[in-house]
Amino acid sequence: MTAKPFLWIYDTTLRDGAQREGMALSIDDKVRIARELDRMGIPFIEGGWPGANPKDGQFFWQIKEEPLTQAEVVAFCSTRRPGKTAATDPLLQPVLAAGTRWVTVFGKSWDLHVTEGLKTTLEENLAMIEDTIAFLRSQDRRVIYDAEHWFDGYKQNSDYALATLKAAIAGGAEWLVLCDTNGGTLPHEVTQIVRDIAQSIHLNLDPPPSPLPPIPYPSPSLGIHTHNDSGTAVANAIAAVLEGATMVQGTINGYGERCGNANLCTLIPNLQLKLGYPCVREQQLEQLSDFSRLVSEMVNLAPDDHAPFVGLSAFAHKGGIHVSAVERNPLTYEHIQPEAVGNLRRIVISDQAGLSNVLAKARTFSIDLDKDDPTCRQILQRLKLLENQGYQFEAAEASFELLMREALGQRPQWFEVKGFQVDCHMLPEQNVWRTNSIATIKITVDGRDILEAGEGNGPVSALDAALRKALMNFYPEIASFHLTDYKVRILDSAAGTSAKTRVLIESSNGHQRWTTVGVSTNIIEASYQAVVEGLEFGLLRQNRQNKH
Repeated sequence: MTAKPFLWIYDTTLRDGAQREGMALSIDDKVRIARELDRMGIPFIEGGWPGANPKDGQFFWQIKEEPLTQAEVVAFCSTRRPGKTAATDPLLQPVLAAGTRWVTVFGKSWDLHVTEGLKTTLEENLAMIEDTIAFLRSQDRRVIYDAEHWFDGYKQNSDYALATLKAAIAGGAEWLVLCDTNGGTLPHEVTQIVRDIAQSIHLNLDPPPSPLPPIPYPSPSLGIHTHNDSGTAVANAIAAVLEGATMVQGTINGYGERCGNANLCTLIPNLQLKLGYPCVREQQLEQLSDFSRLVSEMVNLAPDDHAPFVGLSAFAHKGGIHVSAVERNPLTYEHIQPEAVGNLRRIVISDQAGLSNVLAKARTFSIDLDKDDPTCRQILQRLKLLENQGYQFEAAEASFELLMREALGQRPQWFEVKGFQVDCHMLPEQNVWRTNSIATIKITVDGRDILEAGEGNGPVSALDAALRKALMNFYPEIASFHLTDYKVRILDSAAGTSAKTRVLIESSNGHQRWTTVGVSTNIIEASYQAVVEGLEFGLLRQNRQNKH
């Protein structure tokens, strides 16, 4: 069997991905993400458009001061403007000043964009493509040509679209990247069109062993750049690869304008594990899940728990039959081993759980249960009763461990809350109202009654502060615990203000995270349940680690 060619992964998170609504990257963010991409073995990293905004220019200067270890940083720009020459167009001077070895130039493939967008002639657009690339080559730059709106242009006027690629070849482009800019093309169309191109233009379908040696001109290699407006960006990229494309452009976590770009965290495992195309080293692929979540944190966007391969739920099993089968043989409900992409198998506890779920989850808590033990049935019955009341343990595994240990008589009683009171105040301050809350709590620890008060900008914050102050002298490790997320869900909105509320609270000690749940018609009481269990579980985990 012939070995598959190496695929050159081209990341555009820092430019195309940053166009996602609600996403903003500082220069430090961009530099850090670039270094992480470099560590992950991504060979091409598009840094931005020098000259388009000051931030991108500064990014390239910072990278030059401390170069990456293996990746090529790529500057991005358009073709020269109509009626000018590339040598005299100021647009290209910042691109040269960025000092990158590689430059990606995008040009118009669709005659509609030439006449309506650029307001120029079809002949002038061809000259713009060839002149820009030739000029950059004369300045010792190597050029990737992004054929913008390629598929739409080809479907409307195939002869002209082909002429734009030939102009790029004449200028000296080493890669021709076909772009589905509007994201409206389907996989079967990509397959046929890329096949047509390979037959119409002499292409190098055997990619170079490295991006550094010159590729024999005039035989450029083929690349693919897809958007996800039809939900087929990954499938379209795979279709192009199967027809000979050897560069795949995309973004981490599929970030991008509108519906996003092809998700490299989905593409790379599919290409490497399913189709046998090497993209990164095996050890780097095993870090993919952590890398995906790290980038999510850097860009301040919540990770997609249901993302293929890298999502928290990608290998989560909820139905009792599924769990039982996976316990015997993971292949029954898993398409790959989670460890191959650095993920983990998770057994989810919910009202759909059976004994298999309870037993499997107990093992993750280092609890040895026998299926014939009556406690198993009691735990399952209690679980389903509470979930019927609105509790959600699949999202609050810390609360479920506490429930399980209580049923087994293994739940330590670190403290007992005797009662609490919360007062909320609205205070005028410079013509605006400022909220202030004070909580008073009474607890018992080791037979001693403690009365303490805490202040916060809301009732939950105040309650948390009072509880911590009361416990800190007994359990100083609580100082490292903090709330990292707070979610509220109204369970029966038709009940209006007397509706039942579910509160999920995520806590952390700086190294690990855990989630607890509370349910009540009173949002303060629901929050209190989750806050108290968050502290309890943190103490339980800390005590367990100290023993080891």
